[in-house]
Amino acid sequence: MKCIIDTQVVLSRAPEGPLVAQLGPFARSLREQGYARYAIHRQVLLAAGFSRWLNQRGIGLRSITFHHLTRYLRCRARRVRLGRGDAAALRYLLDFLHGVGLLPTAKTAVRRLPPVERWAQAYATYLDDARGLAPATIVNYVPFIRRFLQDRFGAGPVRLAHLSARDVGRFVQRQARHLHLRRAKLLTTALRSFLRYARYCGGTQRDLAAAVPVVANWSMASIPRAIAADQVRQLLASIDRRTAIGRRDYAIVLLLARLGVRSGEVVQLELEDIDWTAGQLSVRGKRGRRSELPLSKEVGAAIAAYLRRGRPVSPSRRVFLRAKAPIRGFQGPCGVGSVVRHALQRAGIQAPTTGAHQFRHGLATELLRHGASLSEIGELLGHHSPETTKIYAKVDLDALRTLALPWPGGGR
Repeated sequence: MKCIIDTQVVLSRAPEGPLVAQLGPFARSLREQGYARYAIHRQVLLAAGFSRWLNQRGIGLRSITFHHLTRYLRCRARRVRLGRGDAAALRYLLDFLHGVGLLPTAKTAVRRLPPVERWAQAYATYLDDARGLAPATIVNYVPFIRRFLQDRFGAGPVRLAHLSARDVGRFVQRQARHLHLRRAKLLTTALRSFLRYARYCGGTQRDLAAAVPVVANWSMASIPRAIAADQVRQLLASIDRRTAIGRRDYAIVLLLARLGVRSGEVVQLELEDIDWTAGQLSVRGKRGRRSELPLSKEVGAAIAAYLRRGRPVSPSRRVFLRAKAPIRGFQGPCGVGSVVRHALQRAGIQAPTTGAHQFRHGLATELLRHGASLSEIGELLGHHSPETTKIYAKVDLDALRTLALPWPGGGR
């Protein structure tokens, strides 16, 4: 006897077992997340099979664990060939059951962390709570500190009072020779930060931050890799705005190119951050700082077109959503980077990089060449130190050539 689940999934026989009542809500949840009809049918079919298997073994709803998923899939593999997404589909089922409160929270045994890891995690918490650093900064700092503590204390107790300037210097010398210059400078910055934290929390009374060697480097040695204005125009013209994904990608690239926002700021942009009446955009910058940016007619029209005729229906308040199920905001800046990379590849543009940050550099370069001051550029880009903006003084090569002295003996 056939059975219909949520008006669209047809099962060849009536389901049985502890999950019968949840098949309909589970199917609706999948539909709301933007899954295609065939994917919903596949996942509900797996859930019904899992429920029947549980019933045959006398396993009740409140007793289901992830261990049962493994056993069921092993049993199923003896009868049919498993699909690539079968395990993920059943994990999503358990997540759904947890989410609606039908499964108890799994109790995990408290595992005592090694001393080095306890200090590394405590330092990460300090950077987040007390310093308010961006997650990307914390992710970059903590591995260096973990390596430093392991190098000095191994698996034993971490006694920061036993650290010496010699320990610090030796570690930096050994590590820096294997690192790119930027990574080496990041290492020393992280180490100084940790040693100040160690003194702050009472782990040591000595100011060992001063003992961290300085990595030699010319100030502002590199020129920002900026995408050219004609490449931006070519890229925007290549995006197909007749599709929902095209309207989304066009709006994202415009935000990057016209306002110079960071990829992380695009990801975190929410519907409430757009003031259509005042023509302003509120973005969350580094350390949670808010910046108000002017919403130009061009950018506003692109975002409005996506919201009206491209953005999927979703409870998420994020402006830009994934195009594939589950429908939600991008998980991080890599999502925006992927949009940029694929758009450049489709357009056949050989840009300086494949990342999103080149648009920020490109905007600053164009503003400088059109007469904007460094302070004006820094204000638009949200720089909190004039030193950050000074690097763009080097990109106006035409102006710099007028200052160059002639080569002795004439041109060569």
